[in-house]
Amino acid sequence: MLDEHHVAIPDATGNRRLDTLVNVATTGQAAVIFLIPGREWTLRVNGRACVSAEPDLLERLTPVGKPPRTAIVVRADELYAHCPKAFVRSKLWDPETWPAADAQPTPAEVALAHLRDPDVTLADVERQQEESLKHRLA
Repeated sequence: MLDEHHVAIPDATGNRRLDTLVNVATTGQAAVIFLIPGREWTLRVNGRACVSAEPDLLERLTPVGKPPRTAIVVRADELYAHCPKAFVRSKLWDPETWPAADAQPTPAEVALAHLRDPDVTLADVERQQEESLKHRLA
């Protein structure tokens, strides 16, 4: 929270895809839904938004241990609790309803399918993800 009307969302180190930032810069709008594990109600914030690289702002945002390169700043023009019916029906927070881990693709398999590059192998993606976890979390 920056003040009673604005929230800033840091751009944490990740895959360096700029899809969301481009969308915000293009439309000047954002909608954010806050999920809290174990809680069925969510908080929805809609409003005007921009991407900021202001050093004073970024210094305030270090949730991942280091300052982000940018942040999405949203002015809360609409703020409301979201109905929990979908979470209740989906049993999202009930581990007994989750599919078995071996019945789902691995993160590397998902990334490989997304890349659609015949020159990249599953081993390449797994190696890159392992290196990323070792060196980019700090």
